[in-house]
Amino acid sequence: MDELLLSKVRLAVIAQLITAEWVTFTELQKSIDVTNGNLGAHLGKLVKAGYVKEEKRFEGRRPRSRYRLTKAGRTALLSHVAALQALVDP
Repeated sequence: MDELLLSKVRLAVIAQLITAEWVTFTELQKSIDVTNGNLGAHLGKLVKAGYVKEEKRFEGRRPRSRYRLTKAGRTALLSHVAALQALVDP
């Protein structure tokens, strides 16, 4: 199992990103229903691990961050799910 994906919030982030091209910070925050600080900390760990790509830019005068799942993140999720499946189907 992937220790990084044992967190409920990090797993929820990966689940949101798996079917999307890009998802904004605000969209993630609303769909996962966590505080901005909590989400930011978890996203930082996923970005540092190379599971999520972060893009920061400005739209007008407002900062906008968006995220997408990397190939490494997809592979990690699939391996994590396989490991969990092995626990219930020995």
